[in-house]
Amino acid sequence: MTTTLLVAVDVGTTSARAGVLTPQGDLLGRAEHLIDMHRPDANHAEHNSEQIWSAVCGAVREAMSIAGAQPEQVAGLGFDATCSLVVRDRDGRPLTVSTTGEDRWDTIVWLDHRALGQADECNRTGHHVLQYAGGVMSPEMEVPKLMWLKRNLPDSWARAGMMFDLADFLSWKATGSLARSQSTLTCKWTYLAHQAPAWQADFLETVGLADLLDKAALPATATPIGDFVGSLTPSAAADLGLTTACRVGAGLIDAHAGALGVLGAFTHDVATIDRHLALIAGTSSCVMALSAEDRPTPGVWGPYFGAVLPGVWLNEGGQSATGALLDHLIRLHSAGGEPTTQMHRDIARRIMELREHEGLALANRLHVLPDFHGNRSPLGDPFALGVISGLTLDSDFDSLCRLYWRTCVSIALGVRHILETLNTRGYAIDTLHVTGGHTKNAVLMELYADATGCTVVESAAKDATLLGMAMVAATAAGLYASLDAACVAMQQGGRSRAPDLSARPQYERDYAIFLEMLRHRQIIDTMV
Repeated sequence: MTTTLLVAVDVGTTSARAGVLTPQGDLLGRAEHLIDMHRPDANHAEHNSEQIWSAVCGAVREAMSIAGAQPEQVAGLGFDATCSLVVRDRDGRPLTVSTTGEDRWDTIVWLDHRALGQADECNRTGHHVLQYAGGVMSPEMEVPKLMWLKRNLPDSWARAGMMFDLADFLSWKATGSLARSQSTLTCKWTYLAHQAPAWQADFLETVGLADLLDKAALPATATPIGDFVGSLTPSAAADLGLTTACRVGAGLIDAHAGALGVLGAFTHDVATIDRHLALIAGTSSCVMALSAEDRPTPGVWGPYFGAVLPGVWLNEGGQSATGALLDHLIRLHSAGGEPTTQMHRDIARRIMELREHEGLALANRLHVLPDFHGNRSPLGDPFALGVISGLTLDSDFDSLCRLYWRTCVSIALGVRHILETLNTRGYAIDTLHVTGGHTKNAVLMELYADATGCTVVESAAKDATLLGMAMVAATAAGLYASLDAACVAMQQGGRSRAPDLSARPQYERDYAIFLEMLRHRQIIDTMV
């Protein structure tokens, strides 16, 4: 076994995952520990950051054991996480973000939509920061949530002394450093990394957050991804089962780490990187497009400078509920129940059986708009609602399979809608690099190729997101001269699937109907 190893940590919506990797990008051990979510209201979702830290530590220790690794072998560590908001007092103790008043619920989860009104208020300012947020502020970004917190929980705001994106919280917990990643600040806090000064004081004052930099202990300058932020403190090293010689790098938002893992290999050819789209697909889906110049795209977040790779611009689209939508439909249908992995497999297998007889025309009068949790891209409408057209009285398992199939079609068409929007802004996307939970869903993986007309590449990495964070860890540890060099050296390649050209006529019809349904929904909404 190599004498030098790297630890990567990826904190998602429901679990913390850790991996032990070599400097060549090989995954030696992986472990996952669950985390709780508190839902006191339909639009509220909260985490306990201390529980998240405990889950991270448990996952790291277990991954080290599986890998047969020793603490002194680990040279670098990197954290990614969802763009959830952690609030602490001046002494670093948890502060409640919950209407229940419990301090243990100190983290607003990324998918929380309590700040819809505040997001709309940001949009009405017309400030130029919106040009670097897709033209529309999402309630999933931090500024609207901070506005909500200040107005609705003034005691928490008064006592606050530190506020973090979750990835930066984990770096602080590990090292004591208040450094903040360029990924998190640029994408979620209206920090304009390409300008000086990067913080737009007039915007913060307009939305009532003139005291934000002081209350959140925010730095004047963000730290580039992969830069060294500190070594593990003795207490963190003890918690994680590592040593104080372990160096920590500035991390990323979780989906961005996945993009780094699958697109980092193209960093040596930025001129053609805009042909490639990263699709990080799980509970929700994120699409990441990189380019050498800024390409503002309405309804698509960004352009963000240096948010994944140094000197490269990022546009980020997404679908707020994809895997979560399929789970929801299984729970909703009378033939469904608990959306276990086996249930998804059983449905996929039955879909393939039904298609042997009906082909791609299976349930082709059933149509879905998948915006059950709003449309993040390219419409940028958090108030958008899902639509199902073509239901009958059927309630057996096959009717569930038909609905599941057509919902999968709609999810893939939603990706096509995003990439076609990007292509109008100068991209030439013809290749999708897919990672995340959807790679285990044969129905979706087929549709991502056939319904978009793109070549689909499934990363050969066992976990592309952990690979991205290992690239960060290797850079911080000094194993490579730069993040670019780490990406090229550690990339794992992938398996390609070309689109089935015989399926094109069916999906062209489906896409035309998809666009027409969007138009009809807009008309109905204006009538309401």
